[in-house]
Amino acid sequence: MGKILVTWLGKTDLRAVDESEHIGLGPIAQAVSARDFGQVHLISDYSKDETEHYVSWLGSQTSSVVSVHAKPLTSPTNYGEIHQAVVHVLEDILKQAGAAPELTFHLSPGTPAMTAVWIILAKTRFPAELIESSYQHGVRTAAVPFDLSAEFIPDLLKAPDKRLEEQTASLPPEAPEFDDIIHRSRVMQRVIDKARKVAVRSVPVLIEGESGTGKELLARAIHRASLRKDKPFVAVNCGAIPSELVESELFGHVKGAFTGADKAKAGFFEAAVGGTLFLDEVGELPMPAQVKLLRTLQEGEIIKLGTTKPISVDVRIIAATNRNLIEETASGDFRSDLFYRLAVAVIRIPSLKDRPGDLTLLIDKLLEQVNRESKEEPGYIHKKISVSAKNLLLQHAWPGNVRELLNTLRRAAIWADGDMIRSEDVREALIPAALTQTTDILNRPMEDGFDLQELMGVVARHYLGRALDDAHGNKTQAAKLLGFSHYQTLTNWLAKYGVEH
Repeated sequence: MGKILVTWLGKTDLRAVDESEHIGLGPIAQAVSARDFGQVHLISDYSKDETEHYVSWLGSQTSSVVSVHAKPLTSPTNYGEIHQAVVHVLEDILKQAGAAPELTFHLSPGTPAMTAVWIILAKTRFPAELIESSYQHGVRTAAVPFDLSAEFIPDLLKAPDKRLEEQTASLPPEAPEFDDIIHRSRVMQRVIDKARKVAVRSVPVLIEGESGTGKELLARAIHRASLRKDKPFVAVNCGAIPSELVESELFGHVKGAFTGADKAKAGFFEAAVGGTLFLDEVGELPMPAQVKLLRTLQEGEIIKLGTTKPISVDVRIIAATNRNLIEETASGDFRSDLFYRLAVAVIRIPSLKDRPGDLTLLIDKLLEQVNRESKEEPGYIHKKISVSAKNLLLQHAWPGNVRELLNTLRRAAIWADGDMIRSEDVREALIPAALTQTTDILNRPMEDGFDLQELMGVVARHYLGRALDDAHGNKTQAAKLLGFSHYQTLTNWLAKYGVEH
């Protein structure tokens, strides 16, 4: 396998493709030309076209196997996002490598924040050689004259790895059934870890979470990763069934059981025999149905309406709710004995605002989904999203969670002319009532963690991207919109705040 080089793709590397006679090969190509690496892993925050163009050129400079990891960032100076992206890539590399490979991290490409993260990871969780390169001095091992003590490492970067390993030590083998759940945040990884553990069991599962967080998606993944995967998965929205029909729909009825029952009917339990019955919004079930459901869970059998003869059923129950069932049981609106029967394994899906780092990834992946869904529609043009439009999405509170985000992107794709979703398209696509929930940037609490420079960066990136968007990429016009006297001032601001242009 040989040594493995891992590095961010930098602006100088991209320039080297067309300007190598003047600036040299750039840090990455210089490194692979001077040293032997079996694999080269490039982490890229640039567009797909820019990245592919560079990789094609790099292939002419080295015989190493080059892999690309697209990791969009809201800012190239966001330590948290950079750390999450790098750790995700390194974990994938180590997983594929099997035995511990010899890692080398390149410090020269990218921003100072990226360099800092490389140093911290090399000194702590992922031991690696650190290299740097320059046009004048070539490639050399970087001398870091001190060891980073844990007390100096920010909390964000000193994850309790030992505890995390202990929590996941009993996981079954990797389950591709969960690949559709888009995430990179640690809190969602913990959700997936718990779901994978419980998938191979047959115990009931209760999934809690706000509307739109993806409870059914997780339930389907649990079923596909279980021993029941070849049997039916039957999803039932308990809140959509009229109360007078709930028992008939769940347990079935015999002919003549009630007025209009002119023939026998199998219920959802019989339809799911051997497989999984997903009871969405289980808190909506009326009390008589709760009583019968409890008996079914206790006895493993159902009794159809109109008969007293029990029928054995082998069904796994996964229930979901956006309510607080503990409060419901306290108020008498939900049976406590049924709650404890359902809540053998409880998994809570966090709201989108509590999933740091996931939103950027979700925007890109869900836009791909929108493009796939719409490609057969007459006149549909494959959509991309502008920087300022993405910034608007990143600033939104998303009370409707992932479902709201997906529907917003669908609407924006409809409103957008041409191939680019712009900020005005997003503004029109966002639900108006929710627009007032945007955090007031002038009234942030000044407590631990307050960062004025970062706040200024949020404002700058928003208006820089919006100006470029409104000016359709014309720097001179964008500079005028922002009140700059010269487009070079705009260029300097774009570079300072890492805004694509």
